[in-house]
Amino acid sequence: MRCVKSLLAAGAASILSTAALAADLPIAAPPMYAPPPPAEFSGWYLRGDIGMTNQRIKSLDNPDPNAALFTSAGIGFDSSMLWDIGVGYQFNNWFRVDVIGQYRGRANFHGSQFTDAFVGSALADNYSGSKSETVIMANGYFDLGTWWCVTPFIGGGIGASYNRISGFQDNGIGTTFGVALPPSVVYASDNGKWNFAWALHAGLGYRVTPDVTIELAYSYMNLGDAVTGTNSNYAGTATPQFPWTMRNITSNDLKLGVRWDLDTLPPPPPPLIRKG
Repeated sequence: MRCVKSLLAAGAASILSTAALAADLPIAAPPMYAPPPPAEFSGWYLRGDIGMTNQRIKSLDNPDPNAALFTSAGIGFDSSMLWDIGVGYQFNNWFRVDVIGQYRGRANFHGSQFTDAFVGSALADNYSGSKSETVIMANGYFDLGTWWCVTPFIGGGIGASYNRISGFQDNGIGTTFGVALPPSVVYASDNGKWNFAWALHAGLGYRVTPDVTIELAYSYMNLGDAVTGTNSNYAGTATPQFPWTMRNITSNDLKLGVRWDLDTLPPPPPPLIRKG
């Protein structure tokens, strides 16, 4: 009986000692997770845009020696639609590139040139026609950070533009010593020309979903020159030595676009952090 009491006393002392030691140890906190860092997107995307052009030319030139005697007035284009599609790659949250094919619809051309440099005469040429372009361009963009899902960006591009003039017509009127001259009409055949092209871009992107971004963008485009085809008057006489050149075509474009991300990467697993 004395042995049993001794064993019980020893067991109780051991339990109390263990409890006291446990009370002195720090309490282990449950595991905690740090918030995941922002997802870093990289991968391929598709894009499409629709917009409006606002085009102009520096001058309308003709190699006829008498052309230098004429003054231009009201030369310009009406607005037209543009469409493009492309494929791109986003390297990180800050830089991306894409290649696009763009069609710029027919913009009506209008303007006049006039002179009174000839003795006793006053002459004027009234022009009409249209112009369109097909553009292939490689672009690079810098995304400047994101606030409330809106990302401003800037960029630039280089490529080539096929500028086509259609239905160009020169209607000439004038007087000599107060007597009206017979009207003259010169037609130019349709013609296209490839040129080096470049662009500057700026805009805002709004990420609607992890895979879809809507863009509102402005582009300044320099599309090079456009040249008419062979000229002939109303009697059918060919005058191929005098084509017209629309010199230094530029445009201020406003576009609405959509990007579809094809390879959105999931965020990395959060690191496990223990306290204590």
